[in-house]
Parts: sequence; C-alpha cells; structure tokens
Amino acid sequence: MKSSEIRRKFLDYFKGHSHQEVPSGPLVPRDDPTLLFTNAGMVQFKRVFQGLERRDYARAVTCQKCVRAGGKHNDLEQVGHTARHHTFFEMLGNFSFGDYFKKEAIEYAWEWVTNSQWLGIDPDRLYVTVHHSDDEARKLWRQITGIADSRIFSLGDKDNFWQMADTGPAGPNTELNVDLRPKNERGRGELTTDEFVRLNEEGKQLEIWNLVFMQYDLQQDGSRKNLPKPSVDTGAGLERIASVLQNVPSNFDTDLFQPIIAQAVEIVGRPYDRGPSGAPYRVLADHARAVAFLLGDGVYPSNEGRGYVLRRILRRAVRHAWLLGRREPTLAQLTRSVTAVMGEVYPEIVSKEQHIERVTRAEEERFLETIEGGLSRMDELRHQPIISGEDAFKLYDTYGFPLDLTQMIAAEHGHTVDVEGFEQALGHQRRRSRAARKAGTRDTGKAQRGEWVELKKKGKQKWIGYDVTKAETQPIAFRQTGDQLEIILEENPFYAESGGQVSDTGVVQGDGWELTVEGVEKVDGRNAVVGTFGETFEPTAALAQVNEARRRNIERNHTATHLVHAALRRILGAHVRQAGSVVAPERLRFDFSHHGPIKGEQLAAIEAEVNAHVWENLPIETRQMAYKDAVAAGAMALFGEKYGDVVRVVDVPGVSLELCGGTHVGATGQIALFRFTHETGAAAGVRRIEALTGPTAYRYALELQHLLSEASGVLKTQPEHLVRRIEAMLEENKRLEKRVAELLKAGTRESGQVEKIGDLELHVSESAIDDRGQISAIMDGFRAKHKRAISVLFTTGDRAGIHVAVTDDLVSKGIKAGEIANAIAATTGGKGGGRPHFASAGVGDVNKLGEARARTVEIVRELAG
Repeated sequence: MKSSEIRRKFLDYFKGHSHQEVPSGPLVPRDDPTLLFTNAGMVQFKRVFQGLERRDYARAVTCQKCVRAGGKHNDLEQVGHTARHHTFFEMLGNFSFGDYFKKEAIEYAWEWVTNSQWLGIDPDRLYVTVHHSDDEARKLWRQITGIADSRIFSLGDKDNFWQMADTGPAGPNTELNVDLRPKNERGRGELTTDEFVRLNEEGKQLEIWNLVFMQYDLQQDGSRKNLPKPSVDTGAGLERIASVLQNVPSNFDTDLFQPIIAQAVEIVGRPYDRGPSGAPYRVLADHARAVAFLLGDGVYPSNEGRGYVLRRILRRAVRHAWLLGRREPTLAQLTRSVTAVMGEVYPEIVSKEQHIERVTRAEEERFLETIEGGLSRMDELRHQPIISGEDAFKLYDTYGFPLDLTQMIAAEHGHTVDVEGFEQALGHQRRRSRAARKAGTRDTGKAQRGEWVELKKKGKQKWIGYDVTKAETQPIAFRQTGDQLEIILEENPFYAESGGQVSDTGVVQGDGWELTVEGVEKVDGRNAVVGTFGETFEPTAALAQVNEARRRNIERNHTATHLVHAALRRILGAHVRQAGSVVAPERLRFDFSHHGPIKGEQLAAIEAEVNAHVWENLPIETRQMAYKDAVAAGAMALFGEKYGDVVRVVDVPGVSLELCGGTHVGATGQIALFRFTHETGAAAGVRRIEALTGPTAYRYALELQHLLSEASGVLKTQPEHLVRRIEAMLEENKRLEKRVAELLKAGTRESGQVEKIGDLELHVSESAIDDRGQISAIMDGFRAKHKRAISVLFTTGDRAGIHVAVTDDLVSKGIKAGEIANAIAATTGGKGGGRPHFASAGVGDVNKLGEARARTVEIVRELAG
C-alpha cells in the first residue's frame, strides 16, 4: 500500500467518525516559545488541551509534519544509521477534546489497523502495551478486540506515561506494536515482558501507534487530580506504518524515501547499499526532506536558534555527500525530488521550490569552501583521544563545523570532544562580540554579525509599494548573519509575502554597495529585504528598485484570482469560498470549497467569463473602510483571517468586492489573457485550479499549438483532422485487443513443466505478463482445454504474482485454487485469494520466487494428491 493511500485512509476513516480534518500546523509553532519545532501532532492543539482556547469541534484528525533535530527531542545523530530515526517525519493523529475517551480510541485504532477495508494487518501480529496502573485500558483491549491477555504488557512511566510539562495535563498511554519477525519465528505469540522488551530494542517489535489518555492534572506537589473532561491525543508514524504495509525492513526502503535515494544515486554515480555503507545516501534523503520543509515554513539558516539547527542539518548532509565523492552542491537538487514526492500533499513546498533550492545551494556552496580545510584539520587531530574545546571552537569559527559534526567525525575514530571547553570558548567569543558591538555602534555604526542594528532612533517604516516600485530611501535597521543581509528601509516599495501573494524581488543600491533582494521578511511589524551579501555592510542612503516586470506579472495573477473567485461563485454557487491561494509571477493557484470535480463545460464557461471581464478593461478601485462597513457592503472576507478595524477593499466594479492587502493591476485589461491549466482536488471538499495570465498565458498557447502541430506530424495528418485520426486508431486498437484476447483464451503453445500427480496433471509455467485481464484469459483457455488439471503460472513483471487455475472436475472434488495459491505464496511471505477455480496471490520477497517454484509440485501433491 502506497504511503499516500495510508495517509488518505487515516484521514478518511476518522472523518467518517465525525472528526474535523485539520491541516498540518507549521513546523515553527505559533505562540509557543518553549518549542524549537513542532514535534508531535498535538502541538497545534496544546492550548485547547490546556483549556486556554476553544474550537468549534470536539474531534479532530491530522497528518502533522514534524521535526526532531534540536533541543530535548533530537534524533539527528542517529539518522542514517538506524531503520527508524528521522529529522523530518509525518505524524498521523486523532484527537478528542473532552469528547470520547479510552473505549472509542481503542475501538478506532483496532478497526483501522486490522480491518481489510483500511490497513488489514493480521491481528496475530499485534501486541499492546499499557501503563502498569491502567487496568481499565487492559480490560478494554481484551473486551473490544479479543486480544489475549498474554499479548498485553504492563510497563512503567518511562514507556507508558505522558505529560506535557511538570504540571498540567498528563495521563497513561497505550501503544500498538507489530511483530516484524518471519511467521515461522513467531510461534504461538506468547512472550514474557522481558522477551517483548528485548525484541522491541532489536527492532523486531515495532510500535506504530501511541494513544495518550489525558485524564490527570499534575499539581506542583506531585499529586494528580482528575481532569473534568478527559481527552485523547494519538500519534502514528506514517513512515513506520508504510514500512510494515510495504513489507520492507527500513523506513528508508519505503516509497517516501526511495525516489529521493534514487535521485541521489543518479547524481553521485555510485550504487546504494542498504547496509552500513549506504548511510550517506540515507542521510541525504532524510536531510533533503527536513531542509525543504524547514525552508518552506520560513526558517533561514543562521548561527542561532532554529536557523542554527537548519544549518547543522545542511552541513551534516554536505559532509555525507563529501564522503560519497561530491565536491559540489547535492542537496539542492534533492529538494526537487522531495517536492515531487510530497508536493501534492504539502503545496507550500511547491510554491517555494525555487527559494528552497536557491537557499540550499547557497548554503552548500558556502560550506564547501571551508569543509576541506576543516576535514584536513580534523585529520591533524586524529591522534588526540580528546579534541580540546579550543580546537572544536576553531573548527566551528573558522571552518563552519557545528559542534555535533565535529563530535560525529571524532566518534568515527573512537575519540571524544571537550564540550565544556567548547562552550567556554564560545562564551568568550560572544562576550567579545558584544563588547565590540557596543564600541562599534557608538563609534562607527557598524555591527557584529547576527544582531539587529538600529540606525535611526524610533525609525518608522512607510510602505509605498502600492504607488511606486522605485524610491530613494534610507536603511533604518539591518542585521548581517554570515553572508545573509537583512535591511529595513524607511520608505519601502517591496511587498512581503502575505495573503498568498509572494514577496517582491529587486535591487537596493547604496554608495559603494548593492544588495540583490531575494525575498522580504516580516520582522516585528516591519518588512526587511533579504539577500546575500559577502562583505561587511556599511549603511548609506540607497535607491530601492522592485523587479517591475515580475511585480506586474504578480499583479495580473492577483487580480485574476479575484475575477476567478467571482466567476466560480456565479457559475458553481454561493457555497464557493476561497480556501487558499498562491499568487506568483509565473502562475496563480486558487483553492476553494466545492463538493466535486468541475465539469469541462463549466470550466470553459468560468474561463470565458474571466476573459470577458479582462477585455472589458474595468478599472480597479481600492479604498480604506471600516471593517463592519466593508462587510455590510458585501466585501468578501477570508475565513480564519484576522482583520483590523480598518481594512483595504479591492473593487472590480460590478464583478468583485474583496478585502485584500495585495497589489493589483490598474485595470483588468492589463491582465491581457487568462488560461486554465489544471483543475484537481486539494483536500476533501476542496478543489484547486491553476491558471496563467498575460505573457505566460500567451506562451502557453503557443506551446500547445506547437504540440498540436507536432502530434499531427507524427500521425501524418493535419491539425484539424487530428481528433478523427486518433479515434480511428483507438478503434483499430480495440479490434486488435479483442483479437489478442480471443487468441489468449483459445490457448497458446504450452511451455514449461508438466508433472503427473496421481491421475491429475500439474502445469507449471512462467510469464512476464502483468495485465490481469490477459492472465485471466490464459487461465480460462487452460481450463477449457484440459480435464483433471491444475495450472500454476508465475508472473515476473513489475508486479510479481502467483496464479492458479483448477478445472471444474477437480473443484467438485474439493480442490481449491485459493488454497494452493496461498500455500505457494506463503513460501515468499506473500498471500492472496480468489475463487475455487481461479486465484491469485502476491509475492512477498521476489528473491524467493525460485524457491516457491521449486516447491510447487510438493505443495500441490500435499493439497490435491
């Protein structure tokens, strides 16, 4: 089962049980300074569990993106060397806020895991742990699931008790584990607690789901009070479940990682080994995911906080690529593979794909300039059993080696690092920096890197980007971190990403310096332009110039989203509401509430209506209004957005009236042309359209025309006759397919092994055919031609399989194709089923297909002899 199907099945199952599907929260937790990153599904509901926030639903289900690479929860050093550790992972979770409790949570978990409609994991493979004091949970597991008491293990606080902090919500948890041992090693499934713990530590028992029962309120004196409304918080690792369902030994062998590893192999040019020597590839795949998602959620590499964790991940990846022989950026290319694998579920990494790749490449190039010197220095220190704090600090300060990278390389040679000495050296440097910064700010206005420098006391920024794209201005504050420079301009024409509209780019040019603006960030209520700047910044008056051509394309796309929104509501109905958007220079994307796919004629009508308004050249009017007056006038407000008392209204007279802070064209005619390119589902009850405008739409039309001409040439016809030519070819193809089916049913020249077992014949053969219909036709032909015969066909195509046909005279004697197929498939770890006269089974391990074929005669003799 593909990971995308597992993810969707989880969300659909709980939606079917009255849970609200809630999108993943960001990796940077909102309003929670206690966490570096979101590390569990419950983080976005923390205030709800604490009773500080109320939602309009009491049940929720999510697939939450998580990072564990810093602070208390840090898996960084283990990544690549174990089967399960990751920096970035996805956590499936269902939540009850004072609604259902233990009984329902256990019922839901068991049904989703074991029912064939969902995961269909054999109950005989499952074990449960509960807290030693939670007799209620143990009893419920037995009553609800029928699981034997010997399969339920009572463990202590370390394994089966959860608490948010020293005080506050807490409770026992119960975990669902899958036995990964081969069937012949499982025995009757009876284990002692010590055996169970040992198998867990050896990776032969795998925890896939943790159900937390929040029933206590921890007090400062250590006592526990019962919560008035007990709640449920669960977490199931998608990567772990995928490894079980895809029958692979490691998360890295699942479809979540294999495409990224394959791309890394193609880039590096060396084969991948699933053993210890393949660790660099696994590190690259894991870290590419973490880097893409952290950058996508607005984290920038730096020397402090979250940015430092990101930089550590990046530099650890560069070092592993170096071990594979790479001397140029590698991870930047892999971030595109991450987008290909996960972009459909997480559109934020698609919209920021270029930004993610650009920043990653810049970081890699920066570290590649110093890594060789740092590794040479490490080599010089290889004879020292303990690397001193001063040496570790020099590696950090001069060569950019994060401490944990130095520790990791030292450990590979059996050495350690004086961490306390490193911290002391780092502290000395920070104190020197602060002193130099104070002196420098007083004397010259220069700053040590990484700190904001205010150049103008009480300097206020004025946003002028609605009116101009070019302005003479003054920096009023700046911050320089490594080669990254951020400047807050007094008069600022650069738009910062908001409301779906991407940030502006451009240039800020001063006396003797120039910054290419790669993005714009919001910093404490002001907007800072951001770019790469390799020298020490000397602030002067400057000319700020937005990339005007790019801005105009963004404006075309933004105004077009308003026209599309209005057309969708008019043609599909007033239920349509915006559910998200991306307004970029090259395209627009618009998500909206709707119950199903849009019909072709409806889509054409929407496109036609938008273009009609474009060609009317309607003026765009903007004005400031009181929020209540704007809403009373019919202005559309986005659900979930927070608005002030005074709002900006964008009015396309007679067509659209919306609250919007973005930039727009002066008149609809400037859009020039509007073309849809895609219409798909984005989530349950949410559709997504993508479209092009202006010059991009014109180029798209030319490309389509070129493709049409090219296709006509290949089929040797004129474009106007292309449809008729394709229809004729399809008709001919149907005729040929029918003829092939008739030939297959009639039977072909038989080859393979024929054995006599008593008075019946066993035919064993092999084929590369994958098509189920063709296999069925071959088996029907066999049954029509033979009496008292059994056919076992091994297919070796992309989906290896075992197919068994039994003639009717043997079926009447009680010989069943399903039993034979299952018994043969079991030798490979596979299973299957079907009707008595024809059955198919999947192959577990394709490497055991030869063994299965060798044992076929023996198995059939035992079942049918």
